[in-house]
Amino acid sequence: MTETTILLARHGETEWNLRNRFQGHADEPLNDTGREQARALAEALAAERLDAVYTSPLLRARETAEIVAASFGLAASTDPRLMEVDVGSWSGLTRDEIAATFPDAYRRWQHGLHGWEGGETYEQLAIRVLEALRDIAGTHPAETVLVVGHGGTVRATLAHTDGMDVVAHRKVVGPAANCAVYRLGVKDGAFRRVD
Repeated sequence: MTETTILLARHGETEWNLRNRFQGHADEPLNDTGREQARALAEALAAERLDAVYTSPLLRARETAEIVAASFGLAASTDPRLMEVDVGSWSGLTRDEIAATFPDAYRRWQHGLHGWEGGETYEQLAIRVLEALRDIAGTHPAETVLVVGHGGTVRATLAHTDGMDVVAHRKVVGPAANCAVYRLGVKDGAFRRVD
């Protein structure tokens, strides 16, 4: 099978990003800066040959993907497996609020263990995201595909590609910037960094 190029991007900025609120599955829209970031992303990718655009169905990712896709004359396809990690009881809260409300859980999370109640683990996130990306690559052999997701989507994919645990990768690399793009090659279900 031939290699598929996946351009993996994080969505543009939201008001909750500015306030350091855990978004998870909350459906926050882009703010004006986020929309401008999405337009800048479209410009930055203008020289690429994009064959398809996929996105998380959450509004912040979908808006970002639709802005870029429109500039290429494409439609953005949604896949729920590309959604952000479900942070359960922490959704909508800042780190300070979490530390005050769930101090033991927050300390666990800071040390790389699972923190929030409900939701899903980073490992569960990685399983569904990687499955989605493998399916997308299988549908688009030898093509270039933009995939717009979230910080967790990017982190889980890069950790797998770099041969690291998601939590360890987070500590080494830090968060993905809004509208940052990572170029990956996917062939026979295996991932490699191209950038």
